[in-house]
Amino acid sequence: MSPIRLMTPLKNEDIEKLKAGQAVLISGLIYTARDAAHKKLVNLLEEGKPLPIELKGQIIYYVGPSPAKPGQIIGSAGPTTSGRMDSYTPQLIELGLKGMIGKGKRDARVIKSMEENNAVYFVAVGGAAALIAKSITKCRVVAYPELGAEAIHELFVEDFPVLVANDIFGGDLFKEGIEQYKNKNLS
Repeated sequence: MSPIRLMTPLKNEDIEKLKAGQAVLISGLIYTARDAAHKKLVNLLEEGKPLPIELKGQIIYYVGPSPAKPGQIIGSAGPTTSGRMDSYTPQLIELGLKGMIGKGKRDARVIKSMEENNAVYFVAVGGAAALIAKSITKCRVVAYPELGAEAIHELFVEDFPVLVANDIFGGDLFKEGIEQYKNKNLS
């Protein structure tokens, strides 16, 4: 089956056609943010202050890119473990965040928030950081430069490869993959 192509910002109708396990190619603007940046964003929300980025319809990629070598747009840009952002994520989803990209499972609160707010979780292949970086056509820091690699970056991507891990219908690639493996006749 051919990958689904999505262009950011995402709309509800984009999210509604996605199912766990589908391959997707994302083009457009995505943001990077890891746990330190997430904490700063949620602190701003709690203080009633505006965020430095617009989240409505956007995707956050959990990555701390390495510095670019001369002639490169970005260095290695592989996903980090998503669970580190779980305590902050529901608040951002409620503000209109439509997608997250990382690796590993999400907790029940995040999954529930995605289902209730039409958001999706994508996984990128860990260990393919150099390959993923080839999908990034532009990169610039837009918030928290003092965090170094963990600053919020604005990335422009073309055909950024991901898989849908959690959809709005309760589909969970991690659970389904385990069940499929268990049900295989391995003899």
